[in-house]
Amino acid sequence: MSYPLQLSSPGLAFESSKTRTRKKAHHFQTLCCSSVQHPSLQEKPDNEVILLERYGNGTAKRYTLDDAVQLQGFLENNGSENHSFEDSRLSEAGLSWLPDILKDFILPAGFPGSVSDDYLQYMVLQFPTNITGWICHTLVTSSLLKACQSNSGTLAIFMHTDMNFYVLPFQAVGAGSFTGTAAAASAAAIRWVSKDGIGALGRLFIGGRFGDLFDDDPKQWRMYADFIGSAGSIFDLTTQVYPAYFLPLASLGNLTKAVARGLKDPSFRVIQNHFAVSGNLGEVAAKEEVWEVGAQLLGLALGILILDTPGLVKSFPLLTSTWMSMRLLHLWLRYQSLSVLRFDTINLKRARILIKSHILQSRVLGCVDCNQDENILSWETFTRPRIIFGVPLEEMIGGERSVAKIKMLLKLYAKEKHFLVVNQLKTDFEVLVSFKVGATSMSVLRSVWQTYWLHENWKSFDNRSSDSDYDQLAQSLLEMEVKFEDFMQQLDAAGWDTSQINLKVPRKISIEELGPV
Repeated sequence: MSYPLQLSSPGLAFESSKTRTRKKAHHFQTLCCSSVQHPSLQEKPDNEVILLERYGNGTAKRYTLDDAVQLQGFLENNGSENHSFEDSRLSEAGLSWLPDILKDFILPAGFPGSVSDDYLQYMVLQFPTNITGWICHTLVTSSLLKACQSNSGTLAIFMHTDMNFYVLPFQAVGAGSFTGTAAAASAAAIRWVSKDGIGALGRLFIGGRFGDLFDDDPKQWRMYADFIGSAGSIFDLTTQVYPAYFLPLASLGNLTKAVARGLKDPSFRVIQNHFAVSGNLGEVAAKEEVWEVGAQLLGLALGILILDTPGLVKSFPLLTSTWMSMRLLHLWLRYQSLSVLRFDTINLKRARILIKSHILQSRVLGCVDCNQDENILSWETFTRPRIIFGVPLEEMIGGERSVAKIKMLLKLYAKEKHFLVVNQLKTDFEVLVSFKVGATSMSVLRSVWQTYWLHENWKSFDNRSSDSDYDQLAQSLLEMEVKFEDFMQQLDAAGWDTSQINLKVPRKISIEELGPV
């Protein structure tokens, strides 16, 4: 059973008026139904164009264009059809019963096709292994605390977590009594393990929610990890001023540093993989441990010498200023170390630099020059020209447009795996990109090339018609048809690994053409 809905959409990207905003809506009729197709889709006239917009949750929307109705959408709950192959693979792995939201949280994107066949079996066995390991850690912590009782009956706890030492006083119940010591130690262990447990939530959140970020830009996230870790250390410093609030302050510090570790570890593994050009990742990781342990021992020795400075420990302002100086030096050295990395793979930042150089100067930069020009700290949101990937079709084409212009857009990108339009609702240059079913990283790279050509050649917004917009889009595609092959050849000649293009296609929305244009 179907029923009409009124959906709204912003103006078409071809729209030349600057007075309209996204809040002003155009209405078009949408029919929502179950998995049964609407009768009007069974018999299609020759001039009818059918598009299918697939969503990551398994649903899809069919768009019908004809001369009578400008845009009709039929929302279908056909997730079982769209994901039949993936579901069969998951059934073989025994995970078809998991909710989609949980699958996305605990498994890599594209699972099981994106990992080796032994990945799931290893992780399933690794999970209880880690559980038993942390149980042992909790029990050992309690034993260590019992052994730290001082002669005065005060339990002094020296713990080391993530290169930070804590000293906690706990009064034992009944000095000299093993029972009192055990009770105090158990209480201290519970408090300490609780603090670690709260901190572990940060790593859980980062790994589950942002696991797909690190392959694209490990340098950026490794740097951000140090910024966040620095903020966590501030909570640790304040425990000296507010010892009564040790548990909440230490927990916040541990949570913040756990988030930092969640960013640091996967980022550095990508960097290690970059170093292992001979397939010797294990040896590279082992030698990195040698460097790290050597630096740790030397740093601890120097830290002890600094703590022995008269008056430093007793003066909190002096201790804080010393820590701040060391931390700023640490961040500067981290930035310098990341700046010397020379990746030969292409991510979005480097793609922007390379494409801009090719369009303006008809050449591409080498790996050294491009990596030096790459801004480690910049966010994609603030990079210009702005590109929005994975835009819904209704946002790209709007509602009140003639069928002829919509068909022109489809014909324009008939040979491409993407649609790209310029958003006229923004005063700054901005493009909206949506990808077809079967799009790859190369499709994303082509859309970025087209964006930069348009950005450099886009005419003034004044006195323009939608036809001129269409002409410039058509011209950009002609230029890309002629020059993109030269761009790829120059990348190979400059030493770039064109087989490793880290430009991910948004999987939440994809468009499929089902009918003739």
